[in-house]
Amino acid sequence: MLSKKFLPLLRELSDTFQAFEMYSASHIRSIGLTPAQFDIIATLGNTEGMSPKELGEKTLITKGTLTGVVDRLIDKALVSRSASATDGRCQHIRLTRQGAQLFARIFPAHLAHLQPVFARLNEAQVDALTANLSVLRNAFDTVRSTQE
Repeated sequence: MLSKKFLPLLRELSDTFQAFEMYSASHIRSIGLTPAQFDIIATLGNTEGMSPKELGEKTLITKGTLTGVVDRLIDKALVSRSASATDGRCQHIRLTRQGAQLFARIFPAHLAHLQPVFARLNEAQVDALTANLSVLRNAFDTVRSTQE
């Protein structure tokens, strides 16, 4: 058992996520979207769309919040919601033409906004961070799956 040795890691992980979120969100707001709206547009980009359940699993948005965010994106004509072609009980959410055009414009712009931060890291650091975060995520997934 690691005892409390993991507490500094928890603090660093939390602080890093908050720093990323603040830096990312400032750019997203400057293009007229909320972070949740951007998350949905980015997730739906380059796809044929997905069910609300799939969308919820692939974003950081809770189910209760997801409906309201999708409704606001529908009001902006950026996404559409329709009955699934394979199961009428399910819904399918996809980008509209206007939403796809927005995605094509803002996603590369957001990556360009993030690039100077990641440019401060060398390739070995990026590889190590990616590998270590994957190990941590897999540890959470493994423990969570044993509890379900």
